[in-house]
Amino acid sequence: MRIILILFGIFCMVLLTESVSADSPYGKMDVYYNGEILPGKEIAKPVLKIGEPFTVGINLTVYQKSEVSVELSEIGEGYFKIMNGPTSKMNVYRADVMEENSTILYEWTVTPTEKWAGGSMPIDIVYQINDFKTGKILVNSGFTIAYPSISTEYYEGETPTSEKQPVSETESSPSSSASTPAFTLAGAISVFALAFALFRR
Repeated sequence: MRIILILFGIFCMVLLTESVSADSPYGKMDVYYNGEILPGKEIAKPVLKIGEPFTVGINLTVYQKSEVSVELSEIGEGYFKIMNGPTSKMNVYRADVMEENSTILYEWTVTPTEKWAGGSMPIDIVYQINDFKTGKILVNSGFTIAYPSISTEYYEGETPTSEKQPVSETESSPSSSASTPAFTLAGAISVFALAFALFRR
């Protein structure tokens, strides 16, 4: 079963990976792992202990007034835990209205759990940009930002708590609104992988 989930993770990573430091007619994005920019299509591939914190983030600039939705995503549930950031849980999106030529930094501090100790699991950023005036979807995409290998050892250093950075009140579950972003590809793959894993058990 673990091999099947690993293959699904690689498949998801290939499908969702696009230019990490990207520029388009609607905006541009720089992607960071532990405060360092990831150039081109590079994906961070750290080896982490259980509970060891790391940061992932994007610096997003839009060229027109837009509604932006962003989430940190994982395959399944419970493999990573958000310690602080713009959302408090994985697979839950954050929505913001951004003015023309404005920039927002979305950054999360995350720790791997013991649920996937001894294996590797991708962590993705999924985002959508809508034109503020018309509601038209301008961009609906996602990519793998990190593909950590999680050791069976436990991290013994200081781990930040979720109290250090409060979560925005605009955070909501993807199923809570009719205006939920259409995170179709990432969502479909995640659901399919989880269902298949549960079926194999």
